[in-house]
Amino acid sequence: MTSPQQPLEPHHHAPDPGHGAGHGAGHGHGHGAGGGGGGHGHSHSHGPAAPVSRHLRKVIAAILIPFAAAVVVGLAVLWPGGTPAHERTGVGFDRQTEQGEVVSVEHVDCKDVNAAQVPPTGDTSTPEGREAVNSQQGQCEKATVEVTSGPDKGRRFVEIVQPDAPRQLHEGQGVVVAYAPDAPHDLQYSVTDVNRKLPLALLAGIFAVAVVVVGRMRGVMALIALAVSFLVLTYFILPAILEGSNPLVVAVVGSSAIMLLALYMCHGLSARTSVAVLGTLISLLLIGLLGSLFIGWASLSGNTDDNTGLIHGLYPEIDMSGLLLAGIIIGSLGVLDDVTVTQTSVVWELHQADPGMGPRGLYRAGIRIGRDHIASVVNTLVLAYAGAALPLLLLFSIARSSMGTVANSELVAEEIVRTLVGSIGLVASVPVTTVLAALVVSADRPASGGGKPAAVRGGRRRRAK
Repeated sequence: MTSPQQPLEPHHHAPDPGHGAGHGAGHGHGHGAGGGGGGHGHSHSHGPAAPVSRHLRKVIAAILIPFAAAVVVGLAVLWPGGTPAHERTGVGFDRQTEQGEVVSVEHVDCKDVNAAQVPPTGDTSTPEGREAVNSQQGQCEKATVEVTSGPDKGRRFVEIVQPDAPRQLHEGQGVVVAYAPDAPHDLQYSVTDVNRKLPLALLAGIFAVAVVVVGRMRGVMALIALAVSFLVLTYFILPAILEGSNPLVVAVVGSSAIMLLALYMCHGLSARTSVAVLGTLISLLLIGLLGSLFIGWASLSGNTDDNTGLIHGLYPEIDMSGLLLAGIIIGSLGVLDDVTVTQTSVVWELHQADPGMGPRGLYRAGIRIGRDHIASVVNTLVLAYAGAALPLLLLFSIARSSMGTVANSELVAEEIVRTLVGSIGLVASVPVTTVLAALVVSADRPASGGGKPAAVRGGRRRRAK
């Protein structure tokens, strides 16, 4: 065992069996600490962490308070006045929509409603020609839809649904209808999607109940932090980018605000949480630097599909490559929080189990657990991105493109850079956070009183010099 580097501190004494020994490692990694002949085991209880000395709190505050102040200043300077207005194009999501309901559905011959136009040449060798012929030979649905919101509430229109359409309508179904004011009167409304509010709200309710039942008060705070994160994203990050602010700067300021609020709300205002904040910040800076380097080197424009093309058309002043980098930073933040909090908790628990373990011993023990975390997190990220891009990968497979051709296309190259840059930041966060936690918890000055043990709870801790 590594020899003690600091005198035994009263507030780092092994916890009394009747009390919690700290927050506990976020993941159930088991290990033993054979220190001091007592053979204290790794505690997984979820009580508050043992307090650190006033000296160490001052050191951490000297680092984090200026950072938090800079985040507040950044929010104040970049705070937008709201989403800039623009004239609707009627393309994609940029359409005026209302709610509707399918009143009735009847089956009609597709020929009678001209559901599809066969090519004048009668050519059915192309997919379009074959689809048109098949559509005319089947039974179509003639749905009567009533608008249930907006100025035209109560107005009805007819929607023809072809037999091979991916979305079929049924009576009583809620739908989303698009409104085109410049179109002829009978064609102003059309069904653009179904109304999914009820199932989505029910699923969100089940999620919230599960989090609160399992996490209790921490679960409640996690839900509040999640709501705050969405507020920052909706009212600061997105409007600020649309107003023309640098996407990278906005993402860094917004992500920092989310990180500070979420971590301290979920895990409490403590030295342990502060170390996790520092580890997360350093990893985000690394992700930003690597992302900026490789997005420029690989000539990634960030304008690769209809949605990004529409954004660029409406707001040409937005730096699309900067928007891509901002997405990488924001997307990596959630997983980074998990990794840094876990590694910090591991080191704190190790120190409480064996207060005589020095920084080197704490780092070695903590990094062994961190390696398991690295393996699972990297695999999770890669599979998550692959799952999101599965339709695109299927298209490349259908085209029988080589792996090199697929990887070189900008659509896939963006996901590769996003995955690898985020993964490098996550991998780096493990040793960075572990070494920070080991140094901080080992550098804590002992309280006065000759190192006599004091109860973690139930007694007054001696004042630190």
